[in-house]
Amino acid sequence: MNRKFQAIVVGAGPAGASAALGMARAGLDVALVERGNFPGEKSMFGGLLHRMTSLEELFPDFWLRAPLERHIAKKGTTFMTAESSFHVQNETTNFSRTPYNGYTCFRPRFDRWLAQEAQKAGATLITRALVEDVIIRGGKVSGIKILREGGILEAPVVIAADGVLSFTALKAGLRRPKFNVGQMAVGVKALIDLPKEVIDDRFGLSGDQGFANEYVGCTGGVRGGGFLYTNYDTVSVGLVLHLGSLRESGKTPYDLMNSFLEQPQLAKLLKGGRLLEYSAHVIPEGGYDMIPELVGDGILVAGDAAAFCNATGVNLEGINLATHSGSLAAKTVIAAHGEKDFSKKGLSRYKALLNDSYVMKDLKAFRHAPHMLHIDRIYQEYPELICSMMEHIYRIDGTPKSSISKLLLRELKEKVGLKNALSDIFTAWRAL
Repeated sequence: MNRKFQAIVVGAGPAGASAALGMARAGLDVALVERGNFPGEKSMFGGLLHRMTSLEELFPDFWLRAPLERHIAKKGTTFMTAESSFHVQNETTNFSRTPYNGYTCFRPRFDRWLAQEAQKAGATLITRALVEDVIIRGGKVSGIKILREGGILEAPVVIAADGVLSFTALKAGLRRPKFNVGQMAVGVKALIDLPKEVIDDRFGLSGDQGFANEYVGCTGGVRGGGFLYTNYDTVSVGLVLHLGSLRESGKTPYDLMNSFLEQPQLAKLLKGGRLLEYSAHVIPEGGYDMIPELVGDGILVAGDAAAFCNATGVNLEGINLATHSGSLAAKTVIAAHGEKDFSKKGLSRYKALLNDSYVMKDLKAFRHAPHMLHIDRIYQEYPELICSMMEHIYRIDGTPKSSISKLLLRELKEKVGLKNALSDIFTAWRAL
């Protein structure tokens, strides 16, 4: 297979498919290259799809036509210890199909749909195509070699959207060969089969309403947290674990995941469920300070390959940033074809578009959030403090009660230390 295109996109995930779709709609001859048997085969994420403004531009009825599961009507956070838990929850009164709270979805189904839309617009989807090398002529990227029939695909511009471990960006010299484990996390997820009526009854839902919950204190002291999302007739449940902290702990993701699933507070929610699949995925958690070089001669980097993941401790955003960066990369390439300039300088408008978008503005605004997430006390001492304090507040046993302020001060001294608490508050204030 030896072909020439006007643009090549490596990776048919949300970033790559969005880029290919945008360029194909503009009339460019685009190759969308995917190493899996089909788009989404290698994909994994927690399950929550946030507002997708770039796709809404391409599909005004996006939220009606995309393959989605449930509209999130409830969001909660649970602080856990081995013996107890304390749960807070927000429930909106707007239960109509709106994108503002997000939807649950399956990446294999969603990625395949988005890639098919790119195909319908005219893009050429090439699957089972692992990139072997990047073709560089005269110091400029001009194509790729794929491990499929000794294939060579040529184009004046390549978009690297092949994930956090992007081989394309590495071979083009745009990312470092080694990662800082302090900027990486691993997500592990189990998909549990439960009948829709059981999910509706157990989580207090109806129709297409869904529930999203985060868990703190469930990782055995390892930096990270848990999640649970309700799909139509399954539940996605898992952990996100900081790689550096995980390595220092000597624990395995599988052991921590099994302990999480056996927690009494979680086990009762999953009672009667059947495990359908188990998966894991590396996540770029370093935020703004992890972003590699995004533009080179004949090449752009988008999505996870560009470390566009915003982990604030409150939300974990990735797919919305990926699709938006892919759409902006498409606009850049369309303009570059009009000017016939695929140099680094000519493609630099991509960085200008990113800087004007919520992608880079949010990443900059929460630049210090990863530092807050490195406070080890968040994952054990504070959940213990919250659960213990709430237990004292709710307990009525005929003994005098302390005021809440005195109770808080006592719990802080015993479980965290006042000096540590002040330091943590300052770090969190800088981060958020």
